[in-house]
Amino acid sequence: MAENGSGGGIETQWWWWWAMASMAQLGWGVSAYKRGYAGDSRLMPLKAFAVASLFLGSAASASIASLQASGIHKVQDFVDLGANIRTGIGAPPRVAKEKADDR
Repeated sequence: MAENGSGGGIETQWWWWWAMASMAQLGWGVSAYKRGYAGDSRLMPLKAFAVASLFLGSAASASIASLQASGIHKVQDFVDLGANIRTGIGAPPRVAKEKADDR
């Protein structure tokens, strides 16, 4: 647990839950994929969609877990990370394009 900067409350590290959800969905998806399909062929598209949804959900949960674990919580955190990377590799900073009324 980590202290929350506002009000001295306790903030739980939720990224563990996202990581565990990702692992569970991935395991369930692999299990369903390996089992294959035995049954009415008209329901095969539904099973394929369900298995694909498990893999997609697993990737989404893993992405959220990695962002939460790395401390990226807002879009501005991504912007700052990009600026730090550009500075680190020696690239010039990006300048926001101004909308000029040249029309």
